[in-house]
Amino acid sequence: MKIALAQMSVARGELALNLAKIAGFVAEAKSSEAEVIFFPEMCTTGFDWTKNRTMLNEASETIDHLQGLARDAGIALCGSFLEKTEQGGAANTLYYIEANGTIAAKYRKAHLFSLFHEDEHVEAGQSIEVANTRVGKIGLSICYDLRFPELFRKCALAGAELQVLPAAFPHPRLAHWQTLIRARAIENQSFFIAVNQSGFEGHGSDVGQTQYFGHSMVVNPWGETLYVADESECLGLVQIDIAEVPATRDQLTALADRRPELY
Repeated sequence: MKIALAQMSVARGELALNLAKIAGFVAEAKSSEAEVIFFPEMCTTGFDWTKNRTMLNEASETIDHLQGLARDAGIALCGSFLEKTEQGGAANTLYYIEANGTIAAKYRKAHLFSLFHEDEHVEAGQSIEVANTRVGKIGLSICYDLRFPELFRKCALAGAELQVLPAAFPHPRLAHWQTLIRARAIENQSFFIAVNQSGFEGHGSDVGQTQYFGHSMVVNPWGETLYVADESECLGLVQIDIAEVPATRDQLTALADRRPELY
């Protein structure tokens, strides 16, 4: 199976500009015969929460637009987007949209990044999700979730063969990113697909700007890095074989040898 990772620089608060860029990546991935394209965290809006609140009523239309992109191109699409909650608040939500435009699953970010005050602007998700998709069972996670291994273990025990993580990880935490992605793949013996933002995001003169380091990665169940990007905006194409997951788990029976009664 060929997958595509759209490592993109997100224009803060510029919905139309970001959607145009997403459409370009979708077309490029389709022409390269990828079955799925993965996008980074909050890739349609960025993190201007004041402006994002004014765009909440457009959030469902944005998802409709993305469903149309997937359907027209015949390629599955996955990423994290702004969503309006049932209570009228904002959520940071991962959608997995199948190639026919249907929504296979969605997941609201469970662990909110309090250092960035995300918890003051976003409603936390209340469940862990594994999506049954045409390409396999995929565990869903977003950015800061990477630091909480319990989520990924629960996904693995629920049958996840791949784990997907759209993110906006900035400098200076590149070493954490690389180490934790490989650890999550190794300890759960599953593929890990992590797609990060690149470029800069300004936060006003009093705060400065954030530099996202890219380095989107695909790691196999043995912890081998199959793909890693640099810091620039790019589309990565990777061939993976889901059959490696049961083969790895049969060869090294770490999951079967767990002692949950002791934990």
